[in-house]
Amino acid sequence: MMADMPLVVARGEQGVLGFLMTTTRAMNAGFPIIRTMLAAYPGSADAYVYGPICVAASERCKGLARALFQELRRLQPDREGILFIRRDNAPSIRVHLRMGMHEVAGFEMNGIGFSVMSFIGQAQNRL
Repeated sequence: MMADMPLVVARGEQGVLGFLMTTTRAMNAGFPIIRTMLAAYPGSADAYVYGPICVAASERCKGLARALFQELRRLQPDREGILFIRRDNAPSIRVHLRMGMHEVAGFEMNGIGFSVMSFIGQAQNRL
C-alpha cells in the first residue's frame, strides 16, 4: 500500500501525533464499503481513496489535520481524492468541509448513512 500512494505522518517527541493514509481504488476493490462509495461516486479516472486520517487527542484543534492534508495535496497535485464519512460524525464532516472538500454523493450501508466527499490536489507551479 505504501509503495503505491503517500502515507503522511506527523511525529513529535512523544512519537506519532497523526497520520493520513491514501490508497488506489484497485487496492480497495475487495472492501464492500469502498465499492459502494465508488458506485455512488466513481470520481475521475485517476482518483484515489483518501483516509483514514487520525490525529492524537492531544493534537486536535491545533491544525495538524489541515497540515497533513496540505502535504497530501502537495504530493498529489491535480489528482482527485475521494472519501466517505459517517453522516453522524459531524466533527469530521466540519473539519473536512473547512479543508475545502465538498460532498458529491451519499450512500447507506447496514442502515448507516455516509457522505461521499471529494477534493482536488493543489496545482504545482510549473516553470
